[in-house]
Amino acid sequence: MFLAFNTYPLLKALDISVRDWSVLPDVASPFVGLKHYGEALADPVFATALRNTALYAIVTVPGQMALGLLVALGLNQISRLRTLLRTLYYLPVVTSWVVVSLIFKFIFAGDAGLANVVLRDRLGVIPDYVSWLTEPVTALFVVMLLGTWKGIGWTMVIFLAGLQGIPRELLEAGAIDGAGRWARFRHITLPLLRPATLFVLVMLLIGAFNVFISVYLLTGGKPLHQTEVLLTYMYQQAFDFLEFSYGAAISYVLAAIVFALSLVQLRVLRRPALS
Repeated sequence: MFLAFNTYPLLKALDISVRDWSVLPDVASPFVGLKHYGEALADPVFATALRNTALYAIVTVPGQMALGLLVALGLNQISRLRTLLRTLYYLPVVTSWVVVSLIFKFIFAGDAGLANVVLRDRLGVIPDYVSWLTEPVTALFVVMLLGTWKGIGWTMVIFLAGLQGIPRELLEAGAIDGAGRWARFRHITLPLLRPATLFVLVMLLIGAFNVFISVYLLTGGKPLHQTEVLLTYMYQQAFDFLEFSYGAAISYVLAAIVFALSLVQLRVLRRPALS
C-alpha cells in the first residue's frame, strides 16, 4: 500500500518533471533534464507565489506558536472546565478547510460581508467598505488570519502536553530560590518545552508551505496572480493548463525548500534543554 500510493507517485512525479510529458499514452515524452526547473526559477509568477508562500509561513507560524502557547499556559493554570475549553479551542482544527474557508469568504465578502458591516456600520473604525478579497494585501491578510486561527488549537494541545510533562518540583524549587514567574518561565519552562517547540515548528512550517485550499477558495490566486502560492500555481499549471511536467517540477522545488528548512531547524534547535 505504501509503495503503491506513496513511493510510486513520488518517483513518477520526479520522472514527469524531467520530461516533456504527455497525458496521451501513445505520444512520446522526451527527456529534457532540468528544463522545467530552470523555467520555474525564471518565471515571475513562480517568484510571486514563492514570496507569498514564504510570507504566509513567516506570519502564521509564529502567530500560531505564540497564541497556542499563550492558550496552553492559561489552560495549564486551571483545573475546572479545562476539558471543555480545550475542546472548544480545538474545534477549528477538526473543522473542514473547505467549510471554514467558505465561512471566511462570507465574512470578508464585499459590501454585504459581515466584517464590513461590523467595522463600518456598527463600530465606524473604517471610513468605507473594504474589498477584502480583491486587493492583494487585504486578501493575503484574510488568508493568514484564517491559517493562524485554525492552527491555534493544534499548537495548544502539543504545548499543553509539554507543560503537563514538566516536573512541578523544578518550578517549586525555582520559586523557593526567589525566581519570579517570568524567570521561571524563561529559564525552566521554555527550555523544557524545546522538544515540543521543535516538533510544532517543523510541522507548522511544512503545513504553511503546503497552504492550498484556503487560497484556492478565497482568492484563486487573483488578482493577476498577486495572491498565488506555490501549490495553487502548481495546481493551475498541471490541471488547468495540462502542463504536468512544469507542475511536477514546481512540486519538487517546494519539497526541496521544505526539506532544507526543516533540516536547518532540526540542527539549530536540537540541543540539550537544560545545562
